[in-house]
Amino acid sequence: MSRTLVIGDIHGGLKALEQVLERAHVTTNDKLIFLGDFVDGWNDTPFVIDFLIDLDKTHNCVFIQGNHEEMLLRWLSEGHDNEEWRLHGGQSTVDVYGKIDADRVSAHINFLIKLNDYHLDDQNRLFVHAGFTNQKGVEYEYFKGMFCWDRTLWEAALSMDATLGRKDLFYPQRLALYEEIFIGHTPVTRIGYSVPVNRANVWNVDTGAAFKGRLTIMDVDTKEFWQSRPLPELYPDEKGRN
Repeated sequence: MSRTLVIGDIHGGLKALEQVLERAHVTTNDKLIFLGDFVDGWNDTPFVIDFLIDLDKTHNCVFIQGNHEEMLLRWLSEGHDNEEWRLHGGQSTVDVYGKIDADRVSAHINFLIKLNDYHLDDQNRLFVHAGFTNQKGVEYEYFKGMFCWDRTLWEAALSMDATLGRKDLFYPQRLALYEEIFIGHTPVTRIGYSVPVNRANVWNVDTGAAFKGRLTIMDVDTKEFWQSRPLPELYPDEKGRN
């Protein structure tokens, strides 16, 4: 039986990724959609990318760019440094890449260049790292950076009257365009949750793996989900992101 599984923000936590794939009993029949921010935080960032490159050879994978992939690509390919990036997980990535040979770095750059801005499936379900702002939809987005940086889509969903239907006048037009929208980027731990959160037709699957939370993989159709152990338990000698 084929499933569509969506994976939240990994942030260099390879041990958590391996754990959730095992707990979800992932097979080569499953479609895997990674919502971005594979990198920065825990010190396995290069090994996460190696793992994803290999996984793509045997599984049906969709990889979406997050804001941390955008910053990592600029650093690896252009040498562009960013103090804020280093303070928010990038420093551990910089430290580890000092031990990675040039051929692997080149392969990682090629992987990062090919990441998708978003994924829209045949059931009109949208998968994007952060959000978008154009009321006509992702295909009309003027500011491509919104796909991996926007937080207003999630804020709009959180602030909505729960009784509104998709045909109501006050239902946000950009949300109504899609059957469902799956995002990461903004950890649900910020609003006191540790599991995926649904508001309106938006599902947030970032359960705080960059910090003290867990990594989550969820079945898009059934909404069943599986989680890793909290990342500090898997990386007891590290601090993760601040």
